[in-house]
Amino acid sequence: MSLSRTDLIASLIRSVPDFPKPGVEFKDITPLLGNPNGFAAAIEALVASASRDLDVVVGIEARGFVFAAPVALALGIGFVPVRKPGKLPCEVFAKSFDLEYGSETLTIHRDAIPAGSRVMIVDDILATGGTLAATAGLLQDLDVELAGVAVLMELEGLGGRQMLAEHGVDQVDAVLKASVQS
Repeated sequence: MSLSRTDLIASLIRSVPDFPKPGVEFKDITPLLGNPNGFAAAIEALVASASRDLDVVVGIEARGFVFAAPVALALGIGFVPVRKPGKLPCEVFAKSFDLEYGSETLTIHRDAIPAGSRVMIVDDILATGGTLAATAGLLQDLDVELAGVAVLMELEGLGGRQMLAEHGVDQVDAVLKASVQS
C-alpha cells in the first residue's frame, strides 16, 4: 500500500526537541530533501496551491529557497530571494522581526520585482508568523500584490496565521499542519 502525498511528506519530516535552544521543537526537513519522491511530492503540493496568475515566487532564506525556486520553475515564472543582511549587493529594503527563539532582519533588492506584480511567498514553516509577516512587509515596500503564501508545514498553536492576518495576509495554504503548544 502506497502512502498518500501528504502522508509521504509527513513521514519524512522529523521533530528534533530542544533545537536550536531548549523548548523549541525543530522540524528537520533534511530527510524529505534526501528522498526524491518525498521532495517531488512536496514541490507538487506547493505548486498545486498556487494561483495560475502569478508573476514571481519569493523564497525566504534559507530553507524557503529550497522550495520556492523549484515551485517558480514549475510555474514558469521568476524566483526572487529574500535574504539576511549583507547578502544582497544592491540597494535593499529591510524589515526586522522577532522569532520564537530570537530576532532577525530580512532584506530584498529594491528593484527585485516590478511594481504591480502578483507575488506568492513560499517557505518551509509557518510558526509564529514573524518571518512571513516581515516578508509581506518587504513586498509592500516594493508595491506589489501579495497573491498568497504557501508553506510546507504550519505549526498550529503558535499564532502564526493570526499574526499574518493582523498584517493583512489572509491567503495562506499549508501542505501539512502540526499541533504544537506555545
